[in-house]
Parts: sequence; C-alpha cells; structure tokens
Amino acid sequence: MQLLGKKALVTGGGQGIGRGVVGRFLDEGARVAVVQRRSLDPELQGRSSVFGIHADLADTAVLPAVVDQVVDRLGGVDILVNNAGIMFERSVAEITPAEWDSMIALNLRAPLFLAQAVLPQFRKAGGGSIINIGSIEGIAANPQHAAYAASKAGIHGMTRALALDLGVDNVRCNAIAPGWIASELSETYLASQPAPAEARDALKRLHPVGRIGEPRDVGDLAVFLAGDNSGFLTGEVITLDGGRTARLPLPF
Repeated sequence: MQLLGKKALVTGGGQGIGRGVVGRFLDEGARVAVVQRRSLDPELQGRSSVFGIHADLADTAVLPAVVDQVVDRLGGVDILVNNAGIMFERSVAEITPAEWDSMIALNLRAPLFLAQAVLPQFRKAGGGSIINIGSIEGIAANPQHAAYAASKAGIHGMTRALALDLGVDNVRCNAIAPGWIASELSETYLASQPAPAEARDALKRLHPVGRIGEPRDVGDLAVFLAGDNSGFLTGEVITLDGGRTARLPLPF
C-alpha cells in the first residue's frame, strides 16, 4: 500500500474527480478527511478510515477551524488535495462581479489559504504533499468560460509558486490538469445535446486513447503524487487528458 499510515485532507470528495481520489487513497491505506458542502457519500459512511466535515471553503475565515477538526480526528495532515470547485458558463458580456468573485473564491482563493492553514501540520510532520486539481482549461479555453479558465490558470501558476515557497519545509506541490472526466455533471451535459449518442462518439474521437477519463484515472495519479515515489517531483502541472491536447487540429 503506497499511502499506508498517511493522513489526507481532500476537498470536494463527494463525487466525480474528488470521489475518485478519495477511493484510491482509501485503497492505498490512507485515512481521509473529506471537506465539502454536502454530506459524506453514503458508501463511505461507517468506515473508520474516512469521515466528512461540512464547510463552505469559499469562506476563508473557517479554514483554520476546518484544519483543527481534521487534526483532532487524524492526528495531523500529510496530504492536501485541493479539488473543490465550481463551473458555470457566462460570456464576458454577461458575467457579473459577484459571479466572478464566487468562482475565484472557491476555485483559487480557498486552495491558497487552506494550504496556509495546513502548513503548520506539514512542518510538524517534517513535510507533506499538496495536490491541486487544475484543468486543461488552464491551458486552453472554451467559449463562455473566462472565469473558470482564469481560475484554473491561476491554480497552475500558484502550484509552481507554492512549490518554490514551501520546498524549504519539505513540502511538495503539484497539480493535475484533467481533461474530460466522466461524472454526473458531464453525463447531464451530454444528455442535453440534440443527439447524445453522436455527441459521445465525437467526444471519444477527440481522445487518442479512445475513451474519456474516469475519476479513478485522476485518483491513480494523485496516489503517485501523494506518495514517496514522487519525492523528487514538485512544481509540475501534469496534463491528464488521454492525449486530447496533444493533437493539432486540422481544418478538414
């Protein structure tokens, strides 16, 4: 087991990518605190190695207390996964300052100040690993995604900066930039298309590996980044998209 005895704090671990990360961490022997707005997944309730904390991470004032709760239950923190986030579509002509602020507050501000709140625990432990969930939209963008793309590009830049600032504390920081990952949200989006089956086939053709990603794919990479086998890896943004962004588009 690659994470046996490790203590992890994962935000937004109730579904999609976060659920994939939590599941793989548990498989590898970690004890996990899941921090999010919703209740803990029923499949996880009753397991001694995982528990949930209800919190609005956009409110930075609550973050030190959240970390205190995690430490009370786990005895410390070795791994932080900043996964919680929101996404909505809004054109530049339509977006409001309040909408922009809500995106940045959860997607970008919360990861920084949660890392700050966890830092004393990393120092006590002699080091740690931070894994930020970015996106291929931090590299390229979709229409009406100005706020989301900005938040994820910010995550990528912040990851590099944290790696530099925290290296002296033996804290590594890396980011995963997933592409299309299967989730309830993505399935709802595909189902809303005029021809869902054709949309799914077209989406698969964008990926050289012949399929879209699964939450477990992100979880597998997170296990590696959290464990001792990646001890010389920090400040990296790793694209995990089945080769989608490796392709140069042709006009025919």
